[in-house]
Amino acid sequence: MTLVLGKQHKILTISMARRLLMSDDFEQTYVGAALNTQEAAENQFAKSDPFNSDWSTLKDLSELEQNFKRRTVRNISKAVDTYSSATMTRSPQPTDAYLTSAGASQVGIDSGSKTINPGTVYRNGYGIFDVITPPYNLYELANFYDTSFANHAAIDAKVENVVGLGYHFEMNAQTMMKLSASTDSAATDRARKRIERLKIDTREWLESLNSDDSFTSIMEKIYTDLQATGNGYLEVGRKVNGEIGYIGHIPSTTMRVRRLRDGFVQIIGPRLVYFRNFGADNVNPLTVDTRPNEVIHFKEYSPLNTYYGVPDIVAALPSLIGDTLAAQYNIDYFENKAVPRYIITLKGAKLSADAEDKMFRFLQTGLKSQSHRTLYIPLPGDSDTSKVEFKMEPIENSVQEGSFEKYRKQNRDDILVAHQVPISKLGGSDSGIAAAMSQDRTFKEQIARPEQEKMEKFISKILKEFTDIIEFKFNELTLTDEIAQSQILERYVKNQIMLPNEAREILDLPQAAHGDTPLQLNAKAAGDAMANGNRARDAERTNNASDTPATVAGRNPKGEGRSSQ
Repeated sequence: MTLVLGKQHKILTISMARRLLMSDDFEQTYVGAALNTQEAAENQFAKSDPFNSDWSTLKDLSELEQNFKRRTVRNISKAVDTYSSATMTRSPQPTDAYLTSAGASQVGIDSGSKTINPGTVYRNGYGIFDVITPPYNLYELANFYDTSFANHAAIDAKVENVVGLGYHFEMNAQTMMKLSASTDSAATDRARKRIERLKIDTREWLESLNSDDSFTSIMEKIYTDLQATGNGYLEVGRKVNGEIGYIGHIPSTTMRVRRLRDGFVQIIGPRLVYFRNFGADNVNPLTVDTRPNEVIHFKEYSPLNTYYGVPDIVAALPSLIGDTLAAQYNIDYFENKAVPRYIITLKGAKLSADAEDKMFRFLQTGLKSQSHRTLYIPLPGDSDTSKVEFKMEPIENSVQEGSFEKYRKQNRDDILVAHQVPISKLGGSDSGIAAAMSQDRTFKEQIARPEQEKMEKFISKILKEFTDIIEFKFNELTLTDEIAQSQILERYVKNQIMLPNEAREILDLPQAAHGDTPLQLNAKAAGDAMANGNRARDAERTNNASDTPATVAGRNPKGEGRSSQ
């Protein structure tokens, strides 16, 4: 008798069965056995979508406009009438199978109706509220952010480096041109002071639009949704006089885009809310709210869908799912106390049905979550004609601790490549310092800065309703230290490439009174600069060279430099 036991594989191969049948000890005894099979789990994320509900549930949503309800009931009744006339029955409601079939549309001889099939349109909330189905389940995409460590870390790195470093305001190009063209220095100084005051007032106004979250926190939530689900939503509420009085984040999993692109619909629990596009003034087609709030929709572009965005992680879904299964495999392995799958062979004796069932259940489930378990199986002694043999042979020939280590590392790399985030941004040590600096520079130039420019354009729409003198800018990822940055600005200002106030604006400092004129060095300072020019270049060349006996010996001790005096 041969049993093949194991949680992942319950197999009796044909060759094993053939050898068993041809053996002399084989007895034609039928033994009943039950395998621990599991039914396929239902997709919990599909059930989480409230837009998949039918009209019997959706009609009870609060704030639905009465004319919209009556219009929907009439359209659904058309589907019922069409069903009754086509099937010649008096069934009060068509079946789901019929509603999805072409039978709900009237046909003639080699021709048919071109009207929209009301049975298919009004089956659930997507048709009733005229919203578009997302290309991927938004709840499942959001779950990947919570359950995949690589996806979570990559998204957090992008969030912190794109919108999490804070923000500042700069004078726009038109304002800079007006100040440069002004010949009245006193008026220019007064204008610069007003601009500095405007920056402070604008920051206070922007932070006052939400009593719970700072503006940076709001943008972090929106950008997290954008990277996790491909869509982010910024809500804008207006006062009675039309001025902006509120901004906030809306969870992307609850929002759907209208087919006519005239707004958005949100369903949470028993409530339905309609939102306009930012700046639009169209009539609310769904609810009784006469002044709906507005929404700015951020999305990751996909050529396959113009209504919704698709996140970067979709390109690495096989790696993400494979990594999840590999991790679960290791968990199952250690939950079974690291006991491998076995082939149990008994020769020269026969177990009773009760003993066989106990042994089977013990090896299948008895070891799980149990540190110390003992199974006692009494065997008869050997006789002159037969010898009892009991064997347990593992069918795995390799060590199982940390299985799929290389596979999981490759999955991690695939996910990071899809996000275009270097491992150095996550604290990894797979690359050296020079390679990490190069990767950080590439990440800033190809990912962080372009993403900031896209986000800044949307936020500028809000800011323009408050002022058109300054513009919004996210703080950029800094790759140079303060000493190097100060040396760069010093050279620009001394060589009259940059005005002092322009350098102060880069450092986010207030404008100086006489900072709009090029820096003029006095005779002594100019002479020192000219005399030290060659020496400074020599010193920089020596300090930047690699450490060799020549360079080390040529440096002055303790940072002492030569003087031109």
